[in-house]
Amino acid sequence: MDPKRTLALAAALSLAALPLAAPAMASTSSSTDLTGSLTQLNDSGVTADVTGSISGTELTISITPSGLLAGAPHAQHIHIGGTNSCPSNDTEGSGADGALQVSDAAGSYGGIAVSLTTEGDSSPDSGLAVDRFPVGDASYSRTLEVSPEVAQQIADGDGVVVLHGVDLNGSGSYDGDVVSDLDPSLPEEATDPAACGTLDVASMAMPGGGADAGDGGTAGGVPTASLVGGAALAAAGGAGLLALRRRRSQEV
Repeated sequence: MDPKRTLALAAALSLAALPLAAPAMASTSSSTDLTGSLTQLNDSGVTADVTGSISGTELTISITPSGLLAGAPHAQHIHIGGTNSCPSNDTEGSGADGALQVSDAAGSYGGIAVSLTTEGDSSPDSGLAVDRFPVGDASYSRTLEVSPEVAQQIADGDGVVVLHGVDLNGSGSYDGDVVSDLDPSLPEEATDPAACGTLDVASMAMPGGGADAGDGGTAGGVPTASLVGGAALAAAGGAGLLALRRRRSQEV
């Protein structure tokens, strides 16, 4: 083959291949915004608002609760598994007093994926680290690292936030004769779920008007500029191949 034709063909093929790489590069550094609204379990009267984001394996989360037992620590976690949902407040539990215990709800929200501690370890191993959880209605905010698998599940909207600790008998402290299904040294009030809500991917409004060159707008998660540029490159590659075919037909 003529050397000039070889160079032209190589250039055309390289131009046509470029659009395939652009979308993959655009999605690697994306950040997903998260939101949640927690409602009561066990007639606790507890509610909470949750906001956050997941970027790579970095999770940022803030929780503003209301109605939790004052002066008492409240374990809080992101659960993943089951049906990635919350049981209803009127679900009958296995506790001797009819309360919904942690194991009763596992089929709905799964196991602990992230322990939302105030400091230190945040793995499932710290699920009952009562000395490192918020007390009462204290607001919570922390940025922590999670595994790639957990990060992907959260970004897919599969996380469920659960706050634990319920004053079932209104005594003003964790007590009672029924023991926790997680730790028999604790009363169930210390670990029973008080509020639950799904950790949803926040809706993002698309910018109005047409996309100007270089505006960084997105379509399906891929920058609009990349799509436009990719189309132009693909067209250039196709034109190059067509020109080569025409030359060959004229010289035969």
